Amino acid sequence: MKVSEIVEKLDLKVFAGSNNLDREISGGYVSDLLSDVMGFSGEGNVWITLQTHKNVMAIASLKEHAAVIIVKGFQPDEETIKHANEEGIPLLGSHEPTFELTGKVFNMIKS
Repeated sequence: MKVSEIVEKLDLKVFAGSNNLDREISGGYVSDLLSDVMGFSGEGNVWITLQTHKNVMAIASLKEHAAVIIVKGFQPDEETIKHANEEGIPLLGSHEPTFELTGKVFNMIKS
């Protein structure tokens, strides 16, 4: 599944990284604890979080994530958007709570 498919089907907002929506998704990871994501998420994952600061993109780049989705209508700051564009990682947003969005993403990836 490509990032563009979840953007379209879940009506996600694209904050940054729109040139790389063709990235393949291999799985997902949900956590707001950066050290947890750094230690246990995998390459090609979609990371679902409520964190909005630029360190999110540093970890997403390090772990080679396919995309990051920020939940609950939270907005990334300008530094985060800039970093996402520099790294070419799609930074997406949803107004849905973490639990509901995670279930939808899981079902899409596993189907």
